[in-house]
Parts: sequence; structure tokens; C-alpha cells
Amino acid sequence: MSKRSEQTLQVGVVGLGAMGMGTATALLQKGLSVTGCDISANARDTFVAAGGSSVATPAELAHCHIVLVVVVNGAQVEQVLFGKQGVVSHLASGSLIMQCATVAPSQAKQLGERLGAEGLMMLDAPISGGAAKAKSGELSVMASGTPEAFSCAQTVLDAMAANVYRLGDEPGIGSSMKLVNQLLAGVHIATAAEAMALGIRMGLDPEVIYKVITHSAGNSWMFENRVPHILSGDYTPLSAVDIFVKDLNIVHQTGRELALATPVAASALQQFTAASGAGFGREDDSAVIKVYQRLSGITLPEAANDALGG
Repeated sequence: MSKRSEQTLQVGVVGLGAMGMGTATALLQKGLSVTGCDISANARDTFVAAGGSSVATPAELAHCHIVLVVVVNGAQVEQVLFGKQGVVSHLASGSLIMQCATVAPSQAKQLGERLGAEGLMMLDAPISGGAAKAKSGELSVMASGTPEAFSCAQTVLDAMAANVYRLGDEPGIGSSMKLVNQLLAGVHIATAAEAMALGIRMGLDPEVIYKVITHSAGNSWMFENRVPHILSGDYTPLSAVDIFVKDLNIVHQTGRELALATPVAASALQQFTAASGAGFGREDDSAVIKVYQRLSGITLPEAANDALGG
């Protein structure tokens, strides 16, 4: 038995946003020793209240065997790993980085090469399922990496995911699959918003639209999940508009690298970009419907407190 296997597994989670907090909490609930890291003191305090421990910088995760990176974009991943307070230079050889953010496949491949040169393993492991499934430990993980990386990550994967897809032996493949998912997710949200806007503009009751479509062929997971946010007038960000500005831009850029046109994704990207430009970037991604409100003057459902004048 190796010295590592004799030790209590120490897991770090960098990024205690909706997905990161849920994942870190799920790991705690499965009995793992978890240290959360976030620039937000409030997020750190929330995680400590849940039973975990916390640090303010990735460099302070030197004791961890596995570090999950659950941040917003590729620039943040770079900073977490290789920045001035980055974790890479502090980890013991043979430690594992689970890169869970949505990044370009080309970046994921490069990260794998750079981490390997530092004596570290990497699992390219983007996640999907939303905050609720993160908290319940029922995410889908689209992963690629060496058999050794998968073996090292097994306990963590068992605790955080309902579905783990082993897609290949090299970083970049997992991120490629996540990009397919994000293309569909972004298009479905934008289309759901457009469909709701059309129905409202024609005078249909939004609640009735939802009831009928969720029992008809036009339904999608995103329609069923996001339209209730519109019906309640609650755009508290579970996944923000700007996330899809970022992700659909990665789709567009990757398509250019491959000389593959992605016109439907490009159209959805324009809608999310318009929503962000109108000031809705940090609202829930269902707020993309507000673009149609601005353009056509449709009346959207209001939050209960707004309707009451609160």
C-alpha cells in the first residue's frame, strides 16, 4: 500500500459558486475531508458553516491530494493553477487536478501537458447538471485522462456524480464533449425564450404555454427547467447570462479552428450577447427573454414582491 493510500484523502475545491459549493458540500456529506477555496469571505464562511474548512488562496491547498477547479473561465483556471498564488507549485508530485470548468478543448489539452511536466496528473472533467444536482452529488461528469488519473479520482467521482463518462485517455476529450453539451444548452435556452416571447406576444397565457409544451413534442430539458424562472419573474442567477456568452464564444472559436460553421449557436450567442449588453449579464440565463421584451414590448410575469409593490 502506498503512503498516499494510507493517508486520509484530502480534497480541495477551488471556486465556491453555485456548482462548486454544491459539489464541495456533496463531498462533505459523503464523509470526505474537504477544503474550499474562494476569494469571497462569505462563500468561505458558508462552507465552514456546512462543516468544511476553507482557505483564501489556491496555494494554501498544498496538503490536498486532489484539487477540483470549479471556476468560471479559462483565465481563472490559469490563475488558480499557475498564478502568483497558484496551487501547482505547492502540490506534491503525483497529486491530481480535476479541471471541471468549461474551457476550450485546446486549452484543456495544453493544461494536461503542462501539469504532466510538473509531475501532476490531470483529469479533464467538465460537469453538468446544475446547482441542485451538484448539491445532491448527482452530476454528470464528462471526463478524459489516464487510467491512473481515473483511479485516483474514483472516490471523489463516486461522491459527486450520478454519471461518469470515461471518454478517453487524454485531456481535451472531456472538454470537447462539454462543448457539444453547451452548444445544445445555450441554443435550447435561447429558443425557449423566443418561443415564450412569441406565445406571450400572441396573447397566450404563459402558464398555459408551459403546461402544454412540457407535455408536447416541443419540450426540452432546458424549456422545462428555465421557463419556471420566467413564470415566477425570478432571475436570481443559478447560471448567468454571461456564462453562455463565454461558452458559446468558445463554441464559435472552436468551430473557426475546425473550419466548421455553427450558425445556430452563433444566433444564440447574439441573443445572449444582446442580453448582457442590455445589463442582464449577471442575471439568470433565462433573462435572455428580456431581449424580446426590449424589442417588442411584451409583458413578462413579475416576481411576487414586485407585483405586490414590494
